[in-house]
Amino acid sequence: MAERIDGKKTSADIREEMKVEVDEMVGKGMQRPGLSVIIVGENPASQVYVRNKVKACEKVGLYSEKYELAANVTEDELLSLIDKLNNSDKIHGILVQLPIPEHIDESKVLNAILPSKDVDGFHPINVGKLMIGEGTLLPCTPHGCMVFLERYGIDVKGKEAVVVGRSNIVGKPIAMMLLQRHATVTICHSRTKDLAGHIKRADILVAAVGRPEMITGDMIKEGAVVLDVGINRTEKGLVGDVHFESASKVASYITPVPGGVGPMTITMLLKNTIIAAKQAQGR
Repeated sequence: MAERIDGKKTSADIREEMKVEVDEMVGKGMQRPGLSVIIVGENPASQVYVRNKVKACEKVGLYSEKYELAANVTEDELLSLIDKLNNSDKIHGILVQLPIPEHIDESKVLNAILPSKDVDGFHPINVGKLMIGEGTLLPCTPHGCMVFLERYGIDVKGKEAVVVGRSNIVGKPIAMMLLQRHATVTICHSRTKDLAGHIKRADILVAAVGRPEMITGDMIKEGAVVLDVGINRTEKGLVGDVHFESASKVASYITPVPGGVGPMTITMLLKNTIIAAKQAQGR
C-alpha cells in the first residue's frame, strides 16, 4: 500500500520555516516581503483562492495587498495598476488571478509584470531561465511537486519520469525540473499513442491533464511514485486525474486529492515572494 504524500503537513512545515525566515529578514533591517494579488471579476473559485492567499501571507508574516477589479475593467486600467505595482518598493511579488475576462489579453497582462516580481513564474524570461537551469522564481505547482520528492527522500536521478499533460503551467515546467534532476522524461498528451504503455514504464508519474480518474491502478508500475496534480469537481466531490484507491495499491508514494499538491501551490507562491524580496534587496 502506498505511503500518502501529505500536502497539508508538508505545507505547514514549510510555512513555519518561512515565518522564521521572514522574522530574521526583518530583524536584520530588511524590508518585509510584499505580495499584491489582483482579481478581476467575481469568479467564486478565484475569490476563494485569493482569500486563501491573503490569509497565508498574514500567517507567514508577509505584507499583502489585494485589488478587486470589476469584470468590465479595461485592459489599460489593469496594465496601469500593474505598472504602479512594478514601481512600488513595498511590493516584491505581483499575481494576477486567472482566469481574467476575455476582453483582456492574458499574455499582455502576464508579460507586463516585471520578471523580478513574477512570483507565478509565467513571464517568458522566467520560463527561459527555467529552461536553461537558471530559474529562481519557478512555477508554483510543479515546484511544489519537486519539493515533495526532496522532502520524502525520493531520488529522481536516472528514473523514468512520465508527465501526462503538456500545459505551460504544470506539464512543461515539471518536465524540465525533472530533467534537470537527471530523470529521463517523457511528456504524454492527447495525441500520444499507447498512453497506457508509456505510463506503465514510469518510476515517477505526474498526472496533470484535468480528466477525472483517467489513470487507474492497472496502468501503473509496481512501486511507482504518483504525483496527481488534477483537481476535478465531480458528483462525489473533488477527485484527481488518478483513481486513488486502485493506484494506491501498487504505487510506493501517492498524493491524495484533495490534500496533496493543492496546499503546496500557495506555499511555493509565498516562497517565491520571499526569494524576490531577497533578490530586490541584494541578499
